[in-house]
Amino acid sequence: MAQEGFKRKLTAILSADVAGYSRLMAEDETFTVKTITTYREVMTSLIKQHRGRVVDSPGDNLLAEFSSVVDAVQCAVAVQKEIQTRNAELPENRRMEFRIGINLGDVIDENDRIYGDGVNIAARLEALADPGGICISKTAFDQIETKLPLGYEYLGEQSVKNIPKPVGTYRVLMEPRVTVSRKLDKEKARTLRRRRVVIPGIVMLFVVCIALAVWNFYFRPSTSSERLSPELTPESELSKMPSIAVLPFDNLSGDPNQEYFTDGMTDDLITGLSKLKGLLVIARNSTFTYKGKSVKVQQVADELGVRYVVEGSVRKDKEQVRINVQLIDAATGHHLWAEHYDGKMADIFALQDQINQKIISTLEVKLTAVEKSRIARKETNNVKAYDAFLRGWEHYKQMTPEDFSKASSYFKEAIDLDPIYSRAYAALALLYFRALDIGWHRWVVSVSTYWTQVRLDIRKYLKIAAKDPSSLAYQATALTLIYRRLYPEAINAAEKALTLDPNDPYSYFIMAKILNYAGKSEKAIDFAKRALRLDPHYPVDYLIVLGESNFAQGNLEEAAIYLEKAQEHNPHDRPNKTLLESLIATYSHIGRDKEVKVLFESLKKVLLPPISLRRIMNSHPYNNPEVTDRLAQGLIKAGMPEEACYTVSYEDRLGGKKIRALVFGRTMQLIEPHHDIEYWWKIAKDGKATRPNDIGRFWIDNDMLCFQWQKSSLKAEWCGPVFRNPRGNPESSDEYLLINDWGIIPFTLVD
Repeated sequence: MAQEGFKRKLTAILSADVAGYSRLMAEDETFTVKTITTYREVMTSLIKQHRGRVVDSPGDNLLAEFSSVVDAVQCAVAVQKEIQTRNAELPENRRMEFRIGINLGDVIDENDRIYGDGVNIAARLEALADPGGICISKTAFDQIETKLPLGYEYLGEQSVKNIPKPVGTYRVLMEPRVTVSRKLDKEKARTLRRRRVVIPGIVMLFVVCIALAVWNFYFRPSTSSERLSPELTPESELSKMPSIAVLPFDNLSGDPNQEYFTDGMTDDLITGLSKLKGLLVIARNSTFTYKGKSVKVQQVADELGVRYVVEGSVRKDKEQVRINVQLIDAATGHHLWAEHYDGKMADIFALQDQINQKIISTLEVKLTAVEKSRIARKETNNVKAYDAFLRGWEHYKQMTPEDFSKASSYFKEAIDLDPIYSRAYAALALLYFRALDIGWHRWVVSVSTYWTQVRLDIRKYLKIAAKDPSSLAYQATALTLIYRRLYPEAINAAEKALTLDPNDPYSYFIMAKILNYAGKSEKAIDFAKRALRLDPHYPVDYLIVLGESNFAQGNLEEAAIYLEKAQEHNPHDRPNKTLLESLIATYSHIGRDKEVKVLFESLKKVLLPPISLRRIMNSHPYNNPEVTDRLAQGLIKAGMPEEACYTVSYEDRLGGKKIRALVFGRTMQLIEPHHDIEYWWKIAKDGKATRPNDIGRFWIDNDMLCFQWQKSSLKAEWCGPVFRNPRGNPESSDEYLLINDWGIIPFTLVD
């Protein structure tokens, strides 16, 4: 009723804005205003030439409408090419690139202004476009599919903010190329779709296109150099690989309690295939979105960007098991093979081997000797231990405190059944680390267990897992190392995880996280995008690391896009502390104060008392002090109480000889990391040490300062690197920083 009398019409809407506008304004406001004024005049002129009109142009945005979609797209291409030519004459850091979105939709026309979902969709498409690029809706594409000498790439159905239904989206290639359309050549569409990352419900990411040379870089802190290996396969080679998705097997046992076993069989098949570098395997997180659904193989292949699909079922009856498996070529719909495997539970590992080998031989994947040994390697021969692990892993994946507690019990049961079950130890270490990081450790382990004991347990489990390491063990190890600012060691552990499982997206995510903290944020983005390719239905963490990497580079507008999409993607009943902190800091810097206020209230509910800026900063171990300061200032602006925070740079790390010369024979005046209590440790030349009512010993191990006290309730050995604190002073007792499982311990040396 409220819309009676409004004029409605169908029109082509063009929405454009400047990528990175806030950065340009912050660096040179006068030049930016001058440039955007000139470019807006150019765009207005081109819009008129193509029979369109400018509806509005606030700030760095421009909204125009056309009676013809053909005119709108031709105008957008002309605009981007003209701006590209003009940008070539400017310094690289002053170039201004526009993103353009075009939609054909119904709008309300009132006083020469237009409103409605048609306009909103154009704006959302603009946000999905690359800088210098154009995105159009399917309604617009249907009007111009064969009318212009351009190519188009189908980006899938995109869920966009405040629009109830997903929007079919295409990228305009701006050159006469083959159109990537479901209506045209489907095989070519699948091939090209392998070259992109689709983010359902969020922003479209740049196409992963990394040459081998990018991966042959060296991490060069002042004291060490680590090569990143194995090399990430370039996108041109990725598209040539056999690509496969393993759908969740059906449970035909007639017992819902056997669901964990069926899912575990699917998991292990994915894990086995993932160990092959010559095969692109979609992660279980994405394939399990089809669990319990009736879907066509072609649909799965299109949505996940693969050529082959595996389907199957499992029937488990006491000690007997039957597995039915079929491999389908989605391009033709033909079954390449279909077989069933019968055996006893005691033979389950041999049955899994047969299935793996059949798939590998059918796809003609050539195995190296190392890959053959990896596939043949069994982490346990104890079927009951394996069964307990599967039960635990099923609970772990649910990501709730209650399920973490149950998973912990099952992992311990697996270890009791097989005391050398490396994967079970690694899983328990990873679970404890995640629980500690989220704040669930007292729920998961014991209400009375102190957090330092949890740290010691993690260390113990990883030490045992290292005797027969799995990718899972190296993942957990890498995470623990990065929070101790041991960047080269963390990178090395992540490399080993990737070597053992080249298709595990979580390993790529961990590498991205480490590289970002280590000061290699551009390379971090490359790894994050590979994780997204392998897991199209990615977890929210992958978006967070993309946002944090852009934040580290100072690309705050881009960081906001990724982080706010992560916020939308994140389950509402699971507040993510890291996400809230990064998003609040980003919004604070770009002036989105209303959103900051709401998010800050949410963050205060997540933080454990007392609320401490220093504690937050310690959980974001950036190697670059500038990034640390940017994060801290953003949180302070949002309302976080200001306090001195420690910035750690790897360049300030001390070697073992330097630590010995500084510490031994002197007294350490320290500040207790959690309560800011000052106390003293006196260390003799031979390493014997005293503190009030206690004695202990100190030593150097692998360039780290280690110590142990006799009267400590834990009586554990603690080791950590020592850094010079360039902002410290004797009065504050923080000239140096020792980082170990206790946290960051500032200290000053006294004779």
